[in-house]
Amino acid sequence: MPHCPNCGKPISRQSAEQIVQRVMSLTPDDRVMIMAPIVRGRKGEFKKEMEKLVQHGFSRARVDGELVNLEDDLPLDKRKNHTIEVVVDRLLVKPGIEHRLELSVGLAMKLGGGLVQVAVVNGDETLYSARLACPDCGISVPQLEPRSFSFNSSYGACPECHGLGSRYDLDPGKVIVDWSKPLLDGGLGPGSSSQNLIHGLQLVAQAYRLDLTTPFEKFPDKIQNLLLNGEPQRGGQRGNQRGNKTGFLGILGHLRQNLDASTSETYRDYLLDFMSATECSVCHGKRLRPESLAVKVNGMSIVDFTSLPIARALDAARNIKLTGRELTIAGRIAHEITERLEFLHNVGLGYLSLGRSAATLSGGEGQRIRLATQIGSKLRGVLYVLDEPSIGLHHRDNGRLLAALENLRDLGNTVLVVEHDADTIRNADYVVDLGPGAGIHGGKLVAAGTLPEILASKNSLTAQYLRGELSIPIPKKRLAPSEERGWLEVLGAKENNLRNIDARIPLGTFTCVTGVSGSGKSTLVDDILRRALFRKFYGSKETPGAHRALRGFEAIDKVVVIDQAPIGRTPRSNPATYTGMFNHIRDLFAKLPAAKIRGYAPGRFSFNVKGGRCEKCEGDGVLKIEMNFLPPVYVTCEVCGGKRYNRETLEITYKGKNIADVLAMTVDEAVTFFRVVPQIYDPLLTLAEVGLGYIGLGQAATTLSGGEAQRVKLAAELSRKATGRTFYILDEPTTGLHFHDVAKLLEVLFKLRNTGNTLVVIEHNLDVIKTADWIIDLGPEGGDAGGRIVAQGPPEAVARCAESFTGQYLGQVLEQPVNQYEK
Repeated sequence: MPHCPNCGKPISRQSAEQIVQRVMSLTPDDRVMIMAPIVRGRKGEFKKEMEKLVQHGFSRARVDGELVNLEDDLPLDKRKNHTIEVVVDRLLVKPGIEHRLELSVGLAMKLGGGLVQVAVVNGDETLYSARLACPDCGISVPQLEPRSFSFNSSYGACPECHGLGSRYDLDPGKVIVDWSKPLLDGGLGPGSSSQNLIHGLQLVAQAYRLDLTTPFEKFPDKIQNLLLNGEPQRGGQRGNQRGNKTGFLGILGHLRQNLDASTSETYRDYLLDFMSATECSVCHGKRLRPESLAVKVNGMSIVDFTSLPIARALDAARNIKLTGRELTIAGRIAHEITERLEFLHNVGLGYLSLGRSAATLSGGEGQRIRLATQIGSKLRGVLYVLDEPSIGLHHRDNGRLLAALENLRDLGNTVLVVEHDADTIRNADYVVDLGPGAGIHGGKLVAAGTLPEILASKNSLTAQYLRGELSIPIPKKRLAPSEERGWLEVLGAKENNLRNIDARIPLGTFTCVTGVSGSGKSTLVDDILRRALFRKFYGSKETPGAHRALRGFEAIDKVVVIDQAPIGRTPRSNPATYTGMFNHIRDLFAKLPAAKIRGYAPGRFSFNVKGGRCEKCEGDGVLKIEMNFLPPVYVTCEVCGGKRYNRETLEITYKGKNIADVLAMTVDEAVTFFRVVPQIYDPLLTLAEVGLGYIGLGQAATTLSGGEAQRVKLAAELSRKATGRTFYILDEPTTGLHFHDVAKLLEVLFKLRNTGNTLVVIEHNLDVIKTADWIIDLGPEGGDAGGRIVAQGPPEAVARCAESFTGQYLGQVLEQPVNQYEK
């Protein structure tokens, strides 16, 4: 049901007589053109259409906003969208033209499919419709089409923000880099060296009697707004009396002016660091035109509906009441929408909204959305391959995911899942277990068959964990919070769905943040805590999520995020370079007698600079061959044979091995080889201890899995000199890890904790949660039904909380209560 965007009343059809009345109500002696839209935003040359118009006696038209003669040859680019409006009549508004006007409007309606464009010469234009118009306001809504509700189409998108819902503009919170300092003494970031801006600030300070040595935060809001945005009305006499205008554009206005005038890409990129996306002032983030937002179903606009969590959208879709003609038209559509929402809900995504940005979805969420799409397609005979669909999924929702996979299988499809989750393995019809180890120690088929056949395998590491022979033990002692170590407190957190919560993290402990998907874990830890700490310690320009205060950060000296992002984006990055040991290896080779005789410095043994590297492949070891219309092909360099270095560099050897041989070693081999060189041996031993003994020192970073990259980062942290005051943040570190890898990961995490550091881990894996010192459980549900702290304390306390879904499953794995705390 369309509504008027202005008054909100339902709008109805508009007759030719009503349109004539609207035109006659214009100012007398206004000249108007009556036009019929023939083509609206379509690609093509439209020669036949224009020839037909000429044959019917029309001579003029407006093409893409310009009046043209139809008899002229008008070449249109067939690859671009065009709008063609034929001029039906031109009139002077005065009494007595009603009959002619009605005939012209009727003809325009016939030509334009019910649409009439009335343009006042040098004035406003109005699009009238024989179908949709508000009789009170005179506002006419164009014919509604699917594209009218798409923010990716110019016919549906908000004209101000072009469908983005936000505008990228200078952010006062970033432009003022330090609010505790005066503007011209460290407070102002960009523009602080601009003489024009400084002169403008001095003028406005003189005119309004301001002291520019005052810290910016001490100014009242009114003065801050004056300095940032300038005077509401610019111009007037400049003077030194209060109230006189100076013409000051404001700091932001000055920077915008510079940005528009600048031709330097470097300057523009520099200013981008001080900009943020701000909500569009016209659509208020809704992304659509007012006319589109005014169309409602059951009293809700399309944005109202897509903003609901899927669980509530499902209820709303089920409650759409259609009768008679409405049911005939929209019954099938409503059924399809309800069915798709059910699929999304059944794979555990009831907390997401349909309007959620794809960029904010986790990998597991994106995969489950695609899974719901496939279930809805009801295809048969398809092979589906899923890579760890349980990522980011709470144990409570595992059953829904497994039921969805079984549904795909029961339709007659083959479902192949790469997974480490024990429940998924136990529910599989057939299991293929690879190993027995990782890297060079793996690659063999250890066991294959049904679950009983796998469990009977003696060589399978997976089977040993499933049988319970191997397990991740519950700690005999947990580290209790202490007032001596203190707490890190996030007070009044209310970003996204968080409900003004106060979260307290005991310092010097291993804390898990848990809860069902969508309960607010990432919002609390990443959007608020991580960003706030990065801003305090590193001057980050990212704006933290809404919260009242952050306390206790004085007890930490560094914040480190350890995620599964690659340790490098090019094959040149490798474990040796990332951990820093390669510098010591190059120093070692440069100190060898043969290298000293030849005058080789450490740089000679770098494959990133000229001198010792192979110049044919520039130290890559491979050559990239571009293939037209195909992906590039990499072939081994025929000059160095993939060794990266030239012949002279490779002649320098240590214990019979040259620099290329060293890079080709595995970590385990290198531990033995460099046993007498502490600077190299220590980081190597750390890599081996985190379970990466099988990777190569020179293995390209792009070939490491997410879990391997994460453990390389952990090893690098362990090998650094410990201060005991570092704050580590990890978001689902068990993603992609086998039970055995999780056990090794926990050993590393406890080593970091035991040196006095604080670890905060977002996690669903019960083996990790049960080993934590402290748990903050959010929920109880996701989306609007979440955002509260349901339980907090040691795992045993959380397990006793009946309202906590995490506690219910945690109680099943906590076989023995742990009452003894280590101070």
